[in-house]
Amino acid sequence: MSLELSGVTYVVGRTLLDDVSLTFPAGKVTALSGPSGSGKTTLLSIAGGLLQPTSGSAELDGVDTWTGTGDPRPEFAFVLQVYGLVPILSARENVSVALRARGVAPDEADEHAEAALARFGIADLGERQVEELSGGQMQRVACARGFVVGADVLLADEPTSELDEGNRAVVLAELRAEAARGAVVVVATHDPAVVEACDLHHALDEGRLVQMVR
Repeated sequence: MSLELSGVTYVVGRTLLDDVSLTFPAGKVTALSGPSGSGKTTLLSIAGGLLQPTSGSAELDGVDTWTGTGDPRPEFAFVLQVYGLVPILSARENVSVALRARGVAPDEADEHAEAALARFGIADLGERQVEELSGGQMQRVACARGFVVGADVLLADEPTSELDEGNRAVVLAELRAEAARGAVVVVATHDPAVVEACDLHHALDEGRLVQMVR
């Protein structure tokens, strides 16, 4: 299984991505680096079917990721840079709802949500409302929600930006665990330590693929 972008260009007033072609393989953690505004988030959004490219294509095993609606296919899960948590729900409910949306029974979803929070060291925060959480805690809840569904493709946008070194190491270990079970794992980051911990690395600058560093 692989996620492949071919000649992807995205223009909204200006060119955000310019003829980007690359492949994200299963079983590997791939870093996508670049300065702010380089196109990392846009690339993840197109790769995951949230945005339609102006030209080119994004395909998972030969099937277009864009479904025509902006809703991702069930094979995809995201850790969003803006977290995307629902303020009126607790930390556990924010994770559980991702499973319930996929048809998992509420009790089972809650049980898996508890386990996912524990993976990131925040099992004790399950009852907390989002507004009671720190930035780092919200980021780890967002990670738990993205990881809990066991998707074929996990796209994580700056998943460690609010974390200290210890919690960053936890997230990196869990990213590797997702790749080890056979998922495609892509991490957009500006953190050199995160890049170094990944198996593969692509660099973007001003919407262009600069090079495949390794």
